[in-house]
Amino acid sequence: MAATVAGPGGCHGRRPPARSEDEAGLAGKVAIVAGGGAAGDGIGNGRAAAILLARAGVRVLVVDRDLALAERTVAMILAEGGTAAAHRADLTDNAQARQMVLAAVDRFGRLDFLDNNVGIGSRGSVVDEDPDTWRRVMQVNVEPMFLAAKYAIPAMVRTAGRGAIVNISSISAIRPRGLTAYTASKGAVIALTRAMAVDHAKDGIRVNCVAPGPVYTPMVYARGMSPAARELRRRASPLGIEGTGWDIGHAVRFLLSDHARYITGQTLVVDGGVTLQSPARDDQAH
Repeated sequence: MAATVAGPGGCHGRRPPARSEDEAGLAGKVAIVAGGGAAGDGIGNGRAAAILLARAGVRVLVVDRDLALAERTVAMILAEGGTAAAHRADLTDNAQARQMVLAAVDRFGRLDFLDNNVGIGSRGSVVDEDPDTWRRVMQVNVEPMFLAAKYAIPAMVRTAGRGAIVNISSISAIRPRGLTAYTASKGAVIALTRAMAVDHAKDGIRVNCVAPGPVYTPMVYARGMSPAARELRRRASPLGIEGTGWDIGHAVRFLLSDHARYITGQTLVVDGGVTLQSPARDDQAH
């Protein structure tokens, strides 16, 4: 006698859901990838996410403060047969954040996903940090997450009936290491993610966070990094490998997909195990 099926996973999860060509539930959906540009042909976290989403059939609005960088990402997507458009916006500005969401809906007819990558770095303790730098880091790293979601969530509910958001934080929020303003801002991103997940679960909106470790991206090598410094970063991982923007992009795509339908309010650490190491072992590794 066949088991009674109760929900997508069957009775007590005994029967798996039926397979389909798009098990991840991504094809035909629409995503905004904020901070989706990168210098040259480099692959940053946002660019990787945009490309990987497009490969899964998602139509992507690639947003960056520098339009040329967003257009380069779009060109990469179009070259692979995907669908994407570029949009310029400074997401610390309320009006521009609102217009970004309107542009996505106007162009593609709906909005399903938001990937928030906007952010800058800083170094220094609370004693060393310049107050203006502190304010700027908090503004750039936190306000875009708030403003983009403020307008994206109603659009998702109105046009798609549900949605998913991923905010990019950092392992610095979990394991501080001399980057006080940056650490505080990325900790705020995690707290904001959890608050949004609680507030908007009733709307069918999932909100999660990715905390990258020391991945090698255009933002990192633009600051200049010697081969020796890269080797130290690689050795900090118990796996002995260096992360890239692709690793973060895959995590984002997973959290936006239906494979993560039962996940919300969580922070996925993608760091090759760096945060598993004790300080003593870190010192030995370095």
